[in-house]
Order: sequence, then C-alpha cells, then structure tokens
Amino acid sequence: MSKSNKSKVSVDIIIPTYRPDDQFYKSLEMLLNQTVKTIDKVDETDNEYLNKIFIMNTEEKFFDKKKFQKISKGSKCVEVRHITKAEFDHGGTRNFAASLSRADIIMFMTQDAVPENERLIEELIQPLKEKKVAASYGRQLPNGQAGEIERYTREFNYPSKSIRKSKKDIDVLGIKTYFCSNVCCAYKRDVYMKLGGFVTQTIFNEDMIFASKIIQNDYTVAYAADARVIHSHKYTYREQFTRNFDLGVSQRQYREIFENIKSESEGIDLVIKTEQHLIKKGKFYLIPDLVMQSGFKFLGYRAGLQYEKLSDKTVRRFSMNKTYWDKCKKK
Repeated sequence: MSKSNKSKVSVDIIIPTYRPDDQFYKSLEMLLNQTVKTIDKVDETDNEYLNKIFIMNTEEKFFDKKKFQKISKGSKCVEVRHITKAEFDHGGTRNFAASLSRADIIMFMTQDAVPENERLIEELIQPLKEKKVAASYGRQLPNGQAGEIERYTREFNYPSKSIRKSKKDIDVLGIKTYFCSNVCCAYKRDVYMKLGGFVTQTIFNEDMIFASKIIQNDYTVAYAADARVIHSHKYTYREQFTRNFDLGVSQRQYREIFENIKSESEGIDLVIKTEQHLIKKGKFYLIPDLVMQSGFKFLGYRAGLQYEKLSDKTVRRFSMNKTYWDKCKKK
C-alpha cells in the first residue's frame, strides 16, 4: 500500500470494453454504489474509497454515450478512453490503464462481470491488507441461463472457501497455484509496477502469467470467495475449441512457466467430478454433452501447444482472438 496516505486506501478499477451491452451498464451502476464509496461521496469515517473507474473502450462507434451518461450521472470518478481494435492487447491495454492510476490498489474487471452485491470491492481488497498478499481474485457465479455443466464448472473453479496460494503450494496444487482471473481481480499497485505488470502481445492468459510472477517472487495470491460476481458463458463446441486453442498457444509461448508444472491432470479431474455430479443429480442425458465439450477443449488445447507447426491460415482459423495474429508473428 502507498505510504503517503496511511489513513485511506484508494482503489482504481480498470474495465476493457468492446460493444458494451446491458450487463456492462448494470455492472457500472453497481460499482458506483458500493460500500467502498466513490471519491466524491467519501467522508472522514471511511478507510477506503473508489478513486477512478477507467473504461478502456475498443472502437468508439460502438459505445452508447447516452446510456453511459445516464448511468454515470456525470460522476468525475468515471473516465472513458477510446482505442481502436488494432491497438487492443490483453496485457498492453490493461498496462496502459494501470499507468494512468495513482491508487494504492488497481482492480481489473471484464465488461460482462456483474457484482452480486454492494460489497464486492470491500471483500476483494480485504486480503490485500495482509503484507504478503499481492493479488486477490473473486468468485464467479453462474448466471440464470447457465446449464448444469457450466454451473458445476463454476463451483469447481470458484468454490465457497477462500484460500491463499504461495510457492509452497505448487507441488500439491500444480497449475492451480497460478490460477487467477482478471474477470475480477485486484493488485497492490506498487507490486504490480515493481514486477512489470502484464506481459504484452499475449493472446490470452495474461492474468495467470502475472500470477506466476507474483508467486515466484515470494508473494501470495488470495482467492476471496466472498467477493462475488455473476459471470458465465455458454460456449458452442467450436468456441470451446478456439478458446482452448488460445490457451494452449499462451502456454506454449510462455513454456518456461507452464512446462514443468502439472496441468492436464486438473482438466481430467474436472471432467471426472462433473460426470459424477451429473450421475448424482440423475442428469445422465447431459453426459454426452460433457464428453463433447471436454473433447473439443482438449483438442483445442493440444493444437494450441503445437501451433508453431501449423500454417498461418490454420492458426487463424483455430484461434478465437484472430486479431492477435495481425499484430504478431508466430514465435
């Protein structure tokens, strides 16, 4: 935390957006009405305050200014920056926004993550009061349209119990030691800057790559189960393939991080436990869907690990983030 202001802790939120919809505006409205008050509402009794919400919007023509003004109500807390699609980068765009921040804590969210209640910021930053904790990520709950498989996957990846993860957990947790999600995550800004922020020119996974750096530098990553957002997706089989292809690409490109840590066994464990859950619930008819989803995920992931052997045309066809390949040659 900053030494210059011991009485109050400041928080900045960074949200990259592209074609923001009603979920984003609902999220923005809730962020402006948290127990951690905005800078224009804070008083002397408050220990934390929300200083800025930086919205890094890709393509200004898709941004609904009237709806934004209706929700933000002219708050000086909210700042919108427009960039082009070619300028967007998962790590680089977030790093640029972080460079604008002067807060003690920088918090990242995605446009489709909606706070479950008004205590999200309060609960998320609580672990950062501990000296060794450098990052804290929240719990993701399924939305009302999520199916049984997606609901169980969320419960598997984001359980109800909070934990702390450090270097000593690698042998037991494997790759889950580095698991961290910028869907809803807060970082001590001084540590973030000290460690160089997110990698740039990355197709995916900038959060886990940075979490590995946090862990390897003897800090701790916290999972704050009481900091809850509504966030889930219903991916098609093709989308499962392309998303996991990009995951495989990122792990291949940063092989020095991922090659010597157990990974695929975690995916197998999820499939087995999901199948057991479906049987227990009497939903046997969903098992073929589970098999198909898992198969497309595995094939996409394995193809991503071998992306260097594929043609440029095939790589683009297999990738979810196709614009990445316009800026980056295979390395």
